[in-house]
Order: sequence, then C-alpha cells, then structure tokens
Amino acid sequence: MSAIDFTKNILSDVKVDLSEEFDRNFERKAFFDKAWPATRLINRKGSMMARTNNLRRSIRARQENDRINWSSSLSYASIQNNGGVITVTEKMKSFFWAMYYKSSGAISKNKNGGNTNNDRNKRLSLEAQQWKALALQKVGAKMKIEQRQFIGDHPKARQIIENIVDLNFNELRQHFYNQLKK
Repeated sequence: MSAIDFTKNILSDVKVDLSEEFDRNFERKAFFDKAWPATRLINRKGSMMARTNNLRRSIRARQENDRINWSSSLSYASIQNNGGVITVTEKMKSFFWAMYYKSSGAISKNKNGGNTNNDRNKRLSLEAQQWKALALQKVGAKMKIEQRQFIGDHPKARQIIENIVDLNFNELRQHFYNQLKK
C-alpha cells in the first residue's frame, strides 16, 4: 500500500462518513448538537429546512487530490448554512403574495366560477398574515436570515476524521506487519 493509496482511502472514508452525518443534520434539525433556530413563519408541514428536501438532496461531495469539497447547486444554500442579510426583490414579493393567496384561501371559487366572500375567506390565518406582512415589504428592504448550518467544521466532525485516520493507520500498520512476517 502506497502513501497515495493510504491518503485516498482516508479521504474516501471521510467523504462517505461526513456526508452521512451532514445529511443526518436535516433529521436532527440541528448542526450536530446545535439546534437550528425556529422559524417565525407558521408551517404545518414540518421543518422549514426539510419541507421539500430539495436542499438536502442538492448537497454533493467532491474529492479532489488531497481535499473534499461539499457544495449545493441551490442559490439559497449558502445563506441558510451561514446566515446573513438578504434584500427583498420584486420576485420575492411576488412569491410572498402567491403564498399569501394560497394560505388565505382567497382564490376559492363558487359553483358559478365567482369568488366566494364568506367568513372563512375574510378571516386570515396567522400564516396568511405573516405572508402578507412579508409581501408588503418594500423592494430593497433587508431581511435577516438566521444561520441553520448543516455543513462545516464541528468538534464531532473532527472526531469522525480522527477516528477514520486512526482506523486507516492501524490497517496500514497491520499490512506492514503482515508483510514483514512473510
């Protein structure tokens, strides 16, 4: 076994094990042991980070020479992982209005194709009120996105790496020992 093979084995094992742990962060709703902050938006469909699992499925690990890079093709992955401030755009406002109409039931029709104007449609749910508040923000307003880290450095990640290196080193030592016995 060469030093290059030894390094490749370690990197391959780290890539697999850490990718699994990063994926489990979505189940834990936490970055290892640090829970994600709760979302202020009402959501009856589970965790905001795992509602569609698009972010979770988009994460890819790529091994290059002596390093491993994790990435996502989704534009919002970085802001979710690191937190930060975003600027409200016209496209965002359109999305907020669409979610408002969907959650308020404002687009329900009667048998004749007209809008119904009953008490149910007049009362806004808390979720609809929140979407409306977002939609009423001005273009250019700033919104703070809380950090909900799912990939990165953590003592548990370092422990996993250390365990993998120890295991591979012991295998290499056993390999050399067996070679010397022959």
